[in-house]
Amino acid sequence: MKSKINKCIQNSVENYTRVLQDDVLQDNIQKIVTTSIAAFKADKKMLLCGNGGSASDAQHIAAELSGRFYTDRPPLYAEALHVNSSYMTAVANDYGYEATYARMIEAAGREGDILIGISTSGNSPNVVKAMQKAKEIGMLTIGFTGKSGGKMKEICDIMICVPSDDTPRIQEAHILIGHIICQLIEEEMFPNV
Repeated sequence: MKSKINKCIQNSVENYTRVLQDDVLQDNIQKIVTTSIAAFKADKKMLLCGNGGSASDAQHIAAELSGRFYTDRPPLYAEALHVNSSYMTAVANDYGYEATYARMIEAAGREGDILIGISTSGNSPNVVKAMQKAKEIGMLTIGFTGKSGGKMKEICDIMICVPSDDTPRIQEAHILIGHIICQLIEEEMFPNV
């Protein structure tokens, strides 16, 4: 069993090394930080969505921004779209699961807001539809996916394509990148806190 544990850890380290060496990915992290700061300074909000583990990542990143990361500073308006279970189940029942996030984007999204959609495949129908609706509204669309980018690659303004096809490794990198983004936003926006 120890060899299996070591193999899992080694696979994760190798994936992080690929992320570390991916200049395009790192440039896109910088773009996300600068555009997010501009949006927050313009009194805009960040909305996030995903399914399963990606929904957890969306909620985690939203909590880091709206609560705090390292420092005790003013909150930023960031919210994961799935946290209202009554809304999610009602819309899924009445309109279909694929409409859940797009309908909330229609209600809450405004021009200049940001939508981060998280999908390891880049093909989750409800996330893709949310991205399409966000583009119609004039929101900045950011995708967190795996290597191929899936359908989201054609929709998103900025893409984080983790160079892997392995779902757990992709998700590990997504939360690492989410933490980096939260840290840099906090440091740049609140340097004296």
